[in-house]
Amino acid sequence: MHASTHIRVYNLAECITFRKTNESFGGLSNMASGYVLWVNNTRILTTEAIYQACRFPHMPEVQRSIIMQGSPMTAKMKSKPFRDQSRADWNNVRLGIMRWCLRVKLAHHWDKFGELLLRTGDKPIVEDSRKDQFWGAVMNESGQLEGRNALGRLLMELREELKGPERERLRTVKPLDIPEFLLYGQLIGLVEARATKAEEDTTGRRLKPLGTRRPDEPVKTYATPAAKADAFSEPEDPCTKEPKPKEPLKPYPPTSPPPSLGSSRCRSIGSSNARRVYSGRSM
Repeated sequence: MHASTHIRVYNLAECITFRKTNESFGGLSNMASGYVLWVNNTRILTTEAIYQACRFPHMPEVQRSIIMQGSPMTAKMKSKPFRDQSRADWNNVRLGIMRWCLRVKLAHHWDKFGELLLRTGDKPIVEDSRKDQFWGAVMNESGQLEGRNALGRLLMELREELKGPERERLRTVKPLDIPEFLLYGQLIGLVEARATKAEEDTTGRRLKPLGTRRPDEPVKTYATPAAKADAFSEPEDPCTKEPKPKEPLKPYPPTSPPPSLGSSRCRSIGSSNARRVYSGRSM
């Protein structure tokens, strides 16, 4: 690797590169899914979404529109019409904001993202970009990657801290000490590691519309339903169940003998049935 003041040149064979999110090291990308973040109790689908939202602390509805998008690319596209209204000091704070975003990603995905970072060893990490020479590096005519590679260098910085003796401090991320570090009009607070089940939803199922809970909206709580007796009890084993004693059969009540065919009762019943059948036909 050769270094100048800003532009760096990397030999492709000696680097860990990423471009597509489905590649071996695609999880290093801000576009990677499966790395849900929580900031101020707001669920944010990707690192790209929170980074773009940080452009507009003075425009909470634009932040909400960005965060509600279902994909990182649409989140990025939502920010484009408002780029000229980004915070006035954006170019001065964007590196610090990206550093903060990556640390939040690690705090919320300590095992998954941390292991991915450590798998890169000591090699340079480079975002292999088609045209972005600031965050990544672009292949030149010599087949080398050339650019400032700001994202790759921030990832390498984080990797070295993760290897260090004070790595446990990375589980907590303090808010940046910059003016108006806001989400939905509220100061962004301390970010702490989350439990494994809460940190992401890997099924691809939308738990709720992203970022739709307003800061002043109370968190919904649900009463625990009363347990129904034996509603989900295990079925009894017929082999171990003690059989109930059988009741003795009751005798049938005595019956009178049937009338003979020639009796007056039989003739009366027959005549009555005949009248009903005839009466039904005549109607």
